[in-house]
Amino acid sequence: MFVIGRFLWPLHLPLVIKTVVAALLLIASQYHLWSRLSSGSVFSPEFPRAIVIGFNWAFGAILLLAVFQLLLDAGTLATMIVRRGSAPIPDSVRYAVATVAAVLAAIGVHQAIRVPPVKDVEIRIAGLDPAFDGYTMLQLTDLHISRLFPQSWAQAVVDRSNALAPDLIVVTGDFIDGTVEERRADVEPLGGLRARDGTLFIPGNHEYFFGYHAWMQHLAGMGMRPLANAHAVLQRDGGRLVIAGVTDLSAPETGNAAPDLPMALNGAPDDVSVILLDHQPKNARAAAARGVALQLSGHTHGGMILGMDRVAALANGGFVSGRYEVDGMTLYVNNGTALWAGFALRLGRPSELTRITLRRGATRTSL
Repeated sequence: MFVIGRFLWPLHLPLVIKTVVAALLLIASQYHLWSRLSSGSVFSPEFPRAIVIGFNWAFGAILLLAVFQLLLDAGTLATMIVRRGSAPIPDSVRYAVATVAAVLAAIGVHQAIRVPPVKDVEIRIAGLDPAFDGYTMLQLTDLHISRLFPQSWAQAVVDRSNALAPDLIVVTGDFIDGTVEERRADVEPLGGLRARDGTLFIPGNHEYFFGYHAWMQHLAGMGMRPLANAHAVLQRDGGRLVIAGVTDLSAPETGNAAPDLPMALNGAPDDVSVILLDHQPKNARAAAARGVALQLSGHTHGGMILGMDRVAALANGGFVSGRYEVDGMTLYVNNGTALWAGFALRLGRPSELTRITLRRGATRTSL
């Protein structure tokens, strides 16, 4: 309504054109309502992929246009105060702003739905067993396999992941948006992930939206090993490394087990470096207090848009994208392999396939 009232209606256009455009803007703005009507959930729009892409572009353009209109209004008000008179906004300026918003939204959607490039990150862990110096882990997270990220996209991600030949693949939650029945074919390529030490995974909050137990069983049946408040001990040339995983913070809301790091570490060998998989990053300080050397998280999607990421950081304990040093522990927050189909826009916060190389030594404070 703000865009219609402040941007569209002042334009010098026939009333019928403004009415039609206003109706289209209202339809696009209700994308999440149409998603709920299509599937019963705003998290799983069950439209053809082209329509989901179109809705995301239109929704993103409206959001950006609203921001630009606010800036125009602020500039106009400042000009009026200085001039002590009116300062109308020419139609040409409005059209230019709308064009910029539309182009940026198109770029943002393209950046969101692509198969992500590889991002190499080296992390030094004090006390890491020498046998794991140079060990490579590929982190996937927030795949949100759906109508927007279908089987063909998942297969391309698997092919690119396998080509990297990592020692281990870890998936830190939010595999899907939809039930097992709806997404069975789309997730099938994930069974083809290959790494020397296999694939370990934890749930994200979205798994709890669509049948947690069914999804955990289905994913485990595809050859991946779940770490729901549990750990695995990796062995290599006589050395050992612990990979622990916890459930999501949202689990109790659906009557499932809350994240329990002490349980996850119960029985783990002493004096062995621990890497924790935790979908949400906000509990990083508690993990550091338990002696975890490295925590891998996702969930934030990197904040999606540069600037807006600051808001996402507030909701995630100040952690939103990249590397952080937290009380002697390294936290890496992955921007995400994909993101939720309800707001698929990335500007300045790119998706990533994150290849992490472990190095023995003092923990560094920057990438």
